[in-house]
Amino acid sequence: MEYLLLICTDPDGEDAAPGDPTIEEWGADVDARGVWRHGDRLRPVEAATTVRRRGDRVVLTDGPFAETREQIAGYDVIDCADLDEALAVAAAHPMARAGRIEVRPVWPLGADD
Repeated sequence: MEYLLLICTDPDGEDAAPGDPTIEEWGADVDARGVWRHGDRLRPVEAATTVRRRGDRVVLTDGPFAETREQIAGYDVIDCADLDEALAVAAAHPMARAGRIEVRPVWPLGADD
């Protein structure tokens, strides 16, 4: 099953601890295991545009939808046997300590609940 990892900053995050993998080491590990599908970092929120449609109007707003100190810094899509494996992959990501990672199962269109 595919899972989306939303890689988020967190002002209360911690510095890396001795022995923590670098992002390159984490990426090499999940790629070698055949778990990683794709992912990348994102430009800062200043480069974001939020799009809404209200009636016949398209409303564009510079920046993210919500005002917050945290921001989505990147994403990864992984393919794991189950949620437990996806959570273990996310917990090993360097941003699990420095920020936070939201793990969501991908829900393909047309799939049953």
